[in-house]
Amino acid sequence: MFKKVQIYKTDKYNMLNVEVQGKTLIVREISDQWGEECHTFVSRQEMLHWAENRFRPEDFVGKEEERASIMAGFRAI
Repeated sequence: MFKKVQIYKTDKYNMLNVEVQGKTLIVREISDQWGEECHTFVSRQEMLHWAENRFRPEDFVGKEEERASIMAGFRAI
């Protein structure tokens, strides 16, 4: 059994979920542009490092609250 955490969901084609399977963290990113991407991490620190690089502050100029919400979701895992 694993725990599934939704980081964000804008519609049925744009969402990001994290599955916690023991010590393994699987990030499933679904977008209407790229389809589904799956990233597997063996530590929380590794996942957070990826998230910091994937959701860079310069990509969220004017949408800082959106980025803060996404990063808070990752940190809560």
